Amino acid sequence: MTARLPSLNGLRAFEAAARHLSFTLAASELNVTQTAISHQIRRLEEELGIRLFIRQNRALALTPEARDYLPGVRAAFNDLRLATDRLLRKDDDKVLTVSTIASLAAKWLLPRLTDFQESHPGIDVRITTSTSLVDFQRDNVDVAIRYGRGQWPGVRADWLMADELFPVCSPSLLRGDKPLRRPEDLKDHVLLHTNVSDDWRLWLTAAGLSPGISRQPGITFDMTLMTVQAAIDGMGVAMGRTSYVQDDIAKGRLVVPFKIALPADAGFYLVSPDGRREAPKLAAFRQWIVAATQNKD
Repeated sequence: MTARLPSLNGLRAFEAAARHLSFTLAASELNVTQTAISHQIRRLEEELGIRLFIRQNRALALTPEARDYLPGVRAAFNDLRLATDRLLRKDDDKVLTVSTIASLAAKWLLPRLTDFQESHPGIDVRITTSTSLVDFQRDNVDVAIRYGRGQWPGVRADWLMADELFPVCSPSLLRGDKPLRRPEDLKDHVLLHTNVSDDWRLWLTAAGLSPGISRQPGITFDMTLMTVQAAIDGMGVAMGRTSYVQDDIAKGRLVVPFKIALPADAGFYLVSPDGRREAPKLAAFRQWIVAATQNKD
C-alpha cells in the first residue's frame, strides 16, 4: 500500500527552516509569517508522529530523525525543480545564460560576442556577472567562466586560457618628464592596484626589484576593469593580465614598457554542470569560446 504523503507546504517549511535553522529566515524566504511556518512545522510533526526540531531558548536544532529525513526531502524538491525545468525548457532552449566576472566580460568576452551571435543568431545570450562560484542546482545559469585551477567538484571544467602578468601604461607615460625605460623607473610613478591582488609584488620579485615598491602610495580599485581604465587614462602604471589588456594593447590604448612577463599560476575555465545531457546551445557556445581563446589575432 502506498504511504500517504505529508503536506507539501509543511515539507517546504521544514526544508527551509532546517537549512537556515531559523523559523524567521524560513518565513522570509517563503514570504509567509513566522507564525505560519511554526504552524506548518507543527502540523507536519503531527502527520509524521515525529518531532523534527528542538527549540532551546533562541536556538533551533534538528532532532536525529530530522537529520535523517532532510536529505531525502531536499532530493525530492530538487527532482521537482529539475522536472519542472525540463517541462518548461522548450522556451529556454534558445536562451543561454553565461556567468563570469565583470572585468573579463567587459575586456574580453563582450568584444568577441558578436562573432558568436552572428554564427548562432537563434541563441539569445544573457550575461550575468558575479565573483561567486555558480551553483547550477540553484542558480539560473547554464555555464560560467571562472578563474582558478579547474579543480571544482561536481562540474565539468574546460580549459580556456592562461594569463601572463606585466606592467602596462598609457603611451603618454613613455613620453613624459619621467619616462619608463627600466623597471627601476617605476619608483617615480603611481602604481595602480586591484584590491585583494598580489600581482605587483609577484612581478617585482620576478624582475629582481624590491617588493616594497608595491607599497608606495598609489591608487587601489575593487575591479580590474577600473584599474585598466585608469592606466588607459594615464593615471599610472597597472599590472596587466593578458586577457584583460590584449585588446587595448592591440589598439594602441596601452603599451608594455618592459619585456618581463610573469606566468600566472592559474587560468580561465569554462564551467558547466557535470553528468547532464548537454543542451545544443551550450555545446555551440563551448565550441565557439574554445576556438576564440585559441585565436590570438
